[in-house]
Order: sequence, then structure tokens, then C-alpha cells
Amino acid sequence: MPSAEQPKLGRNVMALSAVSFLTDVSSEMIYPLLPVFLTTVLGANASFIGAIEGAAETTAALLKLASGWWSDRVRRRKPLVVLGYGIATFMRPLVAIAQSAVQVLLIRVADRVGKGIRNAPRDALIAESVDPSIRGKAFGFHRAADHAGGVLGPLIAFAALTYQWAPIRTVFWLAAIPGVLSFVVLVVFVREIERSHVAPVSTGPDLSLPLGARFWRVLGVIFVFTLGNSTDAFLLLRANQLGVAVALAPILWAALHVVKSLSSTPGGALSDRIGRRPTLIMGWTLYALVYFGFARATAAWQAWALFAVYGVFFGLTEGAERALMADLVAPERRGTAFGWYNLSIGLGALPASLLFGWVWDHAGAPTAFIMGASLALAAAVGMLLVVPRRTLVR
Repeated sequence: MPSAEQPKLGRNVMALSAVSFLTDVSSEMIYPLLPVFLTTVLGANASFIGAIEGAAETTAALLKLASGWWSDRVRRRKPLVVLGYGIATFMRPLVAIAQSAVQVLLIRVADRVGKGIRNAPRDALIAESVDPSIRGKAFGFHRAADHAGGVLGPLIAFAALTYQWAPIRTVFWLAAIPGVLSFVVLVVFVREIERSHVAPVSTGPDLSLPLGARFWRVLGVIFVFTLGNSTDAFLLLRANQLGVAVALAPILWAALHVVKSLSSTPGGALSDRIGRRPTLIMGWTLYALVYFGFARATAAWQAWALFAVYGVFFGLTEGAERALMADLVAPERRGTAFGWYNLSIGLGALPASLLFGWVWDHAGAPTAFIMGASLALAAAVGMLLVVPRRTLVR
């Protein structure tokens, strides 16, 4: 007998994946160059870089909660997704005209405002666009496309700088092109999903029972991990310390995204098969091993190897975490759930990056990386304790 037809990812997942691909081409033409741009051109130190990235992510997180709750309340996801991508698309390239680190901080915060508005409703829209049995695969595929953009973006930047096609500030301007293309794809191809459930009417976000005690316990564990998960800008700085040339930073960043992209769909699908808990524990343990490796590394080739292994961590965790959030709550509360999820990550980002930068400046890079690894191991133990062996998919 022929086997039953397998559920498909569908139009929305494919379109939103294309949007993320093009957006990441744009953002990753800029991001791997920022740490060096800030330190060598604008004179910032490690602590200020941590402040920039932490403040940007925290600002985004606060908006993710509000936008997720609002998309539940009005029962529409796409308008907020369009608004968020639009703001980021037109703010991001303004780094090209920045004359101080403070100006970069303001631009990065504005860019992350757009991310904050779009992410929670976008993730809820993905969850609602596929059969629950392939939810992990859908989120994994979306992350794979996102990271594929993270491969192409740095390669464009590397080629432009290496062959002197354009100076660094012009590269930042060129990043606007794929950003505008992503916005067009979003507006034309993504469709709203009609929902039969109506969210309870309220005057604002709340901590009441509909999300459930188990959801909050899981979120607490994710927050612990986030405290050890500082900005990846520090990994680029560490690679430079170990001897990776500045001109090769975009290539190193692209190599990381190759591994992320290749591992994200299988990692998400793995969580569909064996459960979210073991997949996340494997990912967080791998993260700890990579950070211990960066603490002990002494050569450039070790930085390349650690970056490659680091990419597998993303493949194991990004799709699984988002699928777990969707598993734990009812559909009518899903936007709010993703809002709280993103808020917890964002609220942890500022102290995580500030603390990591402070430890780096005062005790050295190895100590900072050991601290991050220890928090990741603590979170892995917490996940083992608070998440059931198999979480039912709704």
C-alpha cells in the first residue's frame, strides 16, 4: 500500500524563509565587520561592544512581547511582520554614515526595534502554517534559510573589501539591496492564516494561567542559558586574538553560517522524532564544549574548527526551542508565548553581554568563556529536570 502523503511546509514557510534569507544577506554584510569597525575606526572597547549588542537585543525583546500579544488579540500576524521588516530594512544601512560608537548604538537599537516587532508574530505564523507533526522541521528549515543568507552576506563583503571594489562604508550601503528585496517578497507572497480561536480580551500582556506553569519553568531554564550566551561579536574578537586576520573575518562568519544552514533542518526534524528535551540538552552541552575550547585555544586553526562545531549548536537548538514554545501553549496564546520567549532571551542578552565584556576586560578572554560554558551546562541540567521526556504536540 502507498504510504500516506507527508505534510508539506507550504507557501508561507517557503516565503518567510526566503524573506529571512534575503534579510540575513543584508544584515550579515554588516555584522561581522562591526566589531573591527567599532574598535579600529570608532575607538570602542570590548565593554562598549557588549553594551551595544546587549542594549539592541533587550530593546527588541521588549517589543517582541508586545507585538506577539497584539497579534493574538487582533488575530492578525502579517501587518506586524511587514512593519518590523520594513523598519529594519531602512535603518540597517545607516551604519555607513555613523561617525561615533554612540551613533552605531542608536542605529543598532533602531534595527532591533524592527526585529522586535516582527519576530513573535512571524514565529506564530510559521507554527500555524504547518501540520504540528513537522513543526520542528518547519522552524529548522526557516532557520536554515536564514543562515544561508548569513553565508552569502559575508562573502559579498569579503569580496568587496579584498578586491577593493568598495570601502567598508560603501559595503554597508550595498546591504540595502537584499533588504529591499526581502521586503517585496514578504508583502507579495506571505498570506495571513485565518484562526478559529479568539484570544481573551485584555488590556495588556499578563502572567495569568493560560500559558501554564510548565511554560514558565521552561522559560526560566532558557533564561539561564541566555545569561551565558553573550553576543557572537566576542567570538570574532577571540578569533582575531588567536591570529585570524581581519580580512578573513567575513569568511569565518560565512563558514559558521554554512554549518548552521546545513544542520538546522535536520536538527529541527530530530526534535520532531526524539523530542525537544534531548535535542536541546545535546545542543547546550555542545555549546559549553565550544566555549571551553575557546578558553583554551592558542592557534588560528583552532578558532576555525571551533566556529564550525559552534554552528551545529544552532542547528540543534534554534528550531527545537521555537517548536517547544509552540508545543506548550494553546494556539490562541501562541503569539504571546513567542513574545515572552523572545523577551526572556532579550532581557538576558544585555547582562550577558555586559558581564562577558567586563570579565573579558578585567580577567581575560579565557575566564569569560569558561563562565559562559558553565551557565550553559547549568541550563542543560535544568532542562533535564523541568521538561517531560516527550512533550505532546498540539
